[in-house]
Amino acid sequence: MQCMVAYMVGKHIGTDLKMNSLKSMIACDDINLKSRLLSSSFFNPIYITLANARLLASHIDRFFPMRVPAIEPPNGKNTPHSTPQKVIHLSLTLILLTLIPLCLMNRSPTPVQSPKIHTGGSTSLAIKKKCDMFSGRWVPYPNGPYYTNATCREIIPQQNCIKFGRPDTEFLKWRWKPDGCELPRFDPVQFLELVRGKSIGFVGDSVGRNQMQSLLCLLANVTYPVDISYKYTSDTNFRRWFYTDYKFTLATFWSPFLVKAKDADPKGHSFNNLMNLHLDTVDEAWAAQIENFDYVIISAGQWFFRPLIFYEKGQVVGCHGCNEKNITEVTKFYGYRKAFRTSFRTLQNLKNYKGLTFLRTFSPAHFENGAWNEGGNCVRTRPFTKQEMKLDDYNLEFYLTQVEELRAAEREGRKRGLEFRLLDVTEAMVLRPDGHPNHYEHSPHKNVTIADCVHWCTPGPIDTWNEFLLQMLKMEGERSFDGTLQQKAG
Repeated sequence: MQCMVAYMVGKHIGTDLKMNSLKSMIACDDINLKSRLLSSSFFNPIYITLANARLLASHIDRFFPMRVPAIEPPNGKNTPHSTPQKVIHLSLTLILLTLIPLCLMNRSPTPVQSPKIHTGGSTSLAIKKKCDMFSGRWVPYPNGPYYTNATCREIIPQQNCIKFGRPDTEFLKWRWKPDGCELPRFDPVQFLELVRGKSIGFVGDSVGRNQMQSLLCLLANVTYPVDISYKYTSDTNFRRWFYTDYKFTLATFWSPFLVKAKDADPKGHSFNNLMNLHLDTVDEAWAAQIENFDYVIISAGQWFFRPLIFYEKGQVVGCHGCNEKNITEVTKFYGYRKAFRTSFRTLQNLKNYKGLTFLRTFSPAHFENGAWNEGGNCVRTRPFTKQEMKLDDYNLEFYLTQVEELRAAEREGRKRGLEFRLLDVTEAMVLRPDGHPNHYEHSPHKNVTIADCVHWCTPGPIDTWNEFLLQMLKMEGERSFDGTLQQKAG
């Protein structure tokens, strides 16, 4: 009965979660099903005001669509059934107000401090965050990773560190511990239920694709998707998968600069060749396909270290590391800022875009003993502590630059009803010099003398990014539910 009531509250009040995760669990006689139900993001502490109680009562007829027979009074005459119906309304409302707290009392506290509903003297609802899950430390976790190179067929050779000979596995035995709370482990069933009927697009460079491949492996514990890329393109840099049982689309759009880019070196493309960037012109390769996506995760980073000539309105405005005497030298952060600004404005100006945009923050590299093209490597086997490594220098500048542009996009987005969120991985990943492939990977197009201290082993610390993502999706569901209650109560 408790679970039936909870199901109907979510279904009829209108939460965007649609309560899909509850459809197979309504009866709740099975202990396992009940456990899964009570761990649903729907069951977070809800303090029901009188206004909300009246709202629940107004939906009783839809919860229990039954006819109430007329009552025969002592005088033998039928009367309207409004009185008994009111009694039933009152009774069922009291049941709701009693049973929902019982459900809540039977579950353990939510590990991550999710948004809570607070009520004061009015019926307005406010979301308050009590824990920053992005600030914390790495702690030992002997249980190891969610998957291995033997259990996930989606790991690509460039990040398949164990397959290609990495001798240590200690880097797999750490978990991110936020200050003041716990980060729940990734639940693939819960994730798939939250994105049922929706779509996620990863836009950015190969590190963004790295996160998407981690997500494929995390979800592979439940199901594998169908590769539908051929329906859209033959370019392997643009891939799409479809999870048939959940009607969920996952896609990756490779665009390392986010804006229009072209090789400027007559010798052709190489690891460090000069490139032209048109900072005020978005890369249509991704922008033309993103309009109907529900969630867009956008990122960029390491490509901005290479020599670049910057264009705006078709004219050269400066360069970074181009060594051209007649071009003004500017920092790489100038181009980085403008690339994000153009990308965010593009999303804001897309006529039919109603999605939620996540900025995945800068992912630090960890070259030691030389630069990437001077013999540098990453041979550490355990995380840094906060005392050993601070976010500073160019890592901090990249981070602050993109966060400033996100905040500006948030302000502009509100005018159109668009939301922007910060998927902040930088603090966690600057502490993980041990998480890169180094030389334990394989790429047919790569110089084998160059270590990879940019991408991340899968499995590895990059799986934490998707733990963050899951919690953010849960919080979005709660915000949506809270907003619906507020509208109804008003």
